[in-house]
Amino acid sequence: MYEDHFSLVGSNGMDRGRWALLICCRSEQLHSESAGRWPWCPHEILCLPQNPTFITSVTELSCETRRGDMIKITVQLTHQLFSSNPVCIQFLNLLFKKVLQKLLMYQIGRNFYSPSDPMEVPQHKLILWPGFAVSIGHFENKVMLCADVSHKVLRSENVLEFMINLYNNSERTCFPENCEKELVGLIVLTRYNNKTYRIDDIEWSIKPTDTFQKRDGTQISYEDYYKQQYDVVMTDLNQPMLVSQLKSRGNCSAEPRVVHLIPELCYMTGLSRHATSDFRLMRDLAQHTHLAPQQRHQRLSRLADNIQRNKDARFELENWGLQMGCQASLTGRVISPEKILMQNETCSPVNPGDWFKDLRNMKTISETHLERWLVLCSYNHTDLTHNFFNCLRRVGSPMNFHLQYPRIMPVKEGPMSFVKVLQQHVNPELQLVLCILSSNKKDCYDSVKKFLSLHQPIPSQCVLVRTLSKQGMMMSVATKIAMQIICKLGGELWAVEIPLKSLMVVGIDVNKDTLNKGNSVVGFVASLNASITKWHSRCIFQCAGTSMADCLRICMEGAINNWEKCNGHPPARIIIYRDGVGDGQLKMVMDYEVPQLLSVLEEYSGEPKMTLIIVKKKCLSRFYVESNGGLRNPPVGTVIDTEATQPSWYDFFLISQLAHQGTVNPTYYNVVYDDNKLSPDHMQRFTFKMCHLYYNWPGLIRVPAPCQYASKLTFLVSQSIHQEPSLELANKLFYL
Repeated sequence: MYEDHFSLVGSNGMDRGRWALLICCRSEQLHSESAGRWPWCPHEILCLPQNPTFITSVTELSCETRRGDMIKITVQLTHQLFSSNPVCIQFLNLLFKKVLQKLLMYQIGRNFYSPSDPMEVPQHKLILWPGFAVSIGHFENKVMLCADVSHKVLRSENVLEFMINLYNNSERTCFPENCEKELVGLIVLTRYNNKTYRIDDIEWSIKPTDTFQKRDGTQISYEDYYKQQYDVVMTDLNQPMLVSQLKSRGNCSAEPRVVHLIPELCYMTGLSRHATSDFRLMRDLAQHTHLAPQQRHQRLSRLADNIQRNKDARFELENWGLQMGCQASLTGRVISPEKILMQNETCSPVNPGDWFKDLRNMKTISETHLERWLVLCSYNHTDLTHNFFNCLRRVGSPMNFHLQYPRIMPVKEGPMSFVKVLQQHVNPELQLVLCILSSNKKDCYDSVKKFLSLHQPIPSQCVLVRTLSKQGMMMSVATKIAMQIICKLGGELWAVEIPLKSLMVVGIDVNKDTLNKGNSVVGFVASLNASITKWHSRCIFQCAGTSMADCLRICMEGAINNWEKCNGHPPARIIIYRDGVGDGQLKMVMDYEVPQLLSVLEEYSGEPKMTLIIVKKKCLSRFYVESNGGLRNPPVGTVIDTEATQPSWYDFFLISQLAHQGTVNPTYYNVVYDDNKLSPDHMQRFTFKMCHLYYNWPGLIRVPAPCQYASKLTFLVSQSIHQEPSLELANKLFYL
C-alpha cells in the first residue's frame, strides 16, 4: 500500500538529522537623541543550519544605524533542534512554503496554486487553478511531507459583470438589496496580487475616482493607485466599491482594517448554491477534480520531480541539509464485511458498500403502519401525487410498511399558502405530513419545516416534483422515500451485530446558524437501545465565538435518562464520536468538553465508562493499493494504524465507503479519552460497524452513523428552522 508521503532526510541520509539551531537574540538601543523611536525587542529567534563557530556561550555585537543610533545585540546559543521538536516542524513548514514559491506557485488560503497553468471549463464559465495542499509532520518513525492535489475554482466573470447581469435581470428598485444578498459573504480573488478577500459590504457612494489617504499621508484616487501599483486600467469609473474587513493579528482589541476593492478586478471563487445543484456542471467539473489514484499519484510525483529540477527550490532544501526522500509505503489491513440483520433473516450483501437492492424484498426490523397522514401538493400535480402513493404502497409491502390512503389537500404555490393549510388541517393525531413542492426554492421548504418542527411537532417529508418526474426512477425514488418515512415514524430498518452490551453511542457536531450570525448550533444524538437502531436527539444554540460545546451536560443528562427509560438501567459504556474539531483544538476538548461529560457520569450508579473519539473527515493523507502494475483504491474496511499516524496519539485511518469516481478519502479517528479500555482492533471494528447504521443511505458512509445524524440535525436547524426543535420529536429521526 502506498501513501502520498515523501520523507525529508538530512544530507547524511539520516531521518533524524539536526537541521536547525535555535538562537535567542536580545537587542537594545545604547544611546539615541530621539529616545523612543526604536522599539525594544527583548527576544528574537534565529535559526541556522549548523552550529556557527563564532558563537561560544554569549556573543555581543554592535552596530551603528544610518541615523547614528548605536544598537547592541546579544546572541546566545540555547539548544539544537531535532526533527521531533514542534518548533522544528513549524520551521520546516515555513521553509517548504519558500520551496513552493520558487516553483512560481501562489499561496491562497493554506494551499498553493499555479495561475500560469489554468484549466478551463468554458461551457460553465469556470477556471480551475491546479495546486497542492502540503503539510510536514512528525509521524510514527520519521518526519514526512504529506501532500494532496487541490484545485481552486474561479469564475471567469468578474464581480462587475455579475452585478451588470443581476441589474439587467431584476427590478431596478430592488437591485441594491438583491446585489448585497448575493455578494455579501462571498470570497473573491484579486488577480493582480493573487489574494482572497471576504466581501463584508458594498459601498455604493464611493467610486474609483474618489481618493483615499496612503500611509505616507498623501491623497490618491483608487484609479491612479491601481494604475501606478499594478498597471491596471479600469473601464468603468462609476462602479461601487466592495468592502472587506481584514482580521487584526495579535491585538484583538484593535479596530479591523477596511479594504476597498474594485468589482472589476475581483473574481468570485467557489461555487454558488445554484451551481452545486446543477448536475451537468458538477459532472463536467468532476472530470478535472476527481482524479483516479494513478492520476493523483502522477501529479504528486511530478511535484517532487519539479522540486528536484528547479535549482532555486532545490537550493532552499540543500541549504539546510535537506533533500526529498523516497515515497512511503506501508502495510494496512482489511476488516471483514458485516452482515446486515433484518427482521427474520440475515443479508450478506453482494456489494459490501451498498445493499440497496438487497433490501427491496426484505422486511424491516420493526413493523410500521401509516394510517393518519396528510399530503399537500399544488393543483397541477394531483395526478402525480396519486401515482406516487401507489408506488409507495407497492414498495412498502415487501418491507412490511403498510400505508392507508392519505388525505390529499391541493394548495396554491408559495410558502404562505402551505403554512395556511397546515394551520387549518394539522392536528396532534396525524402521524406524518408529506409536502410535494413544485420548486427547490428554500423559503417554502423552510416554512414547512419550521411550522412542523416548532408549532405543530409532527414528522414531515418534503419531495420535489422534479424528483418524482424522473423517467424510470419512480420505484427507486419511492423506495428511498419509504425508508425515510419509516425512520421518521420511529421504525427500524436494519442492524448489525453489536457484541458490546449495555452500550450507548453518541454523535456530536457543531454548525453555524446562517440567519443569526452570532450563534452556532450544537447537535447531540445518542442511541436508545442495545441494537443501536433507535436514536434520541437534542439541539441547543450557543454563542458562535468558539466551536467548543458548552451545553454537553444538559444533552448527556437527557440522553442517559432516555436510555434508562427504555432499558431500565443506565448504560455501562458510552462511546462518543465528536465531529468538527481540528488538531489545534484537541486540548480545548480535553480541558472544556470532557469535564462536562464526566461530571454527568459521576451522578449515576456504576459510573458509566466513557470513550471520546475525534472524527476528522478532511485529511491530506490518501492511500493506494498496487494492482496489476498500477494503483487503485483500497477495499472497503481498510485500516491504517501504523507509520502514517502520530507517535503520541491513539489514532487510526479507516476507509469505510466506496469511491465510484476519483480517489477515496479516508476518515481519521483520534481517541483522546478512553475509560472503556477497548483494544485498538475492537475500537476499529466497532467504528466500522457504526458506519453501517445510517438509515438515509442503504450502504456504508464515511463517518459513524451518530456523527452523520448529528450533522443532518444541525444542518436542518441552522439552515431552515433557526430555533431549537420541539422535544416531542426528540426520539424520532425527523431531520432525515
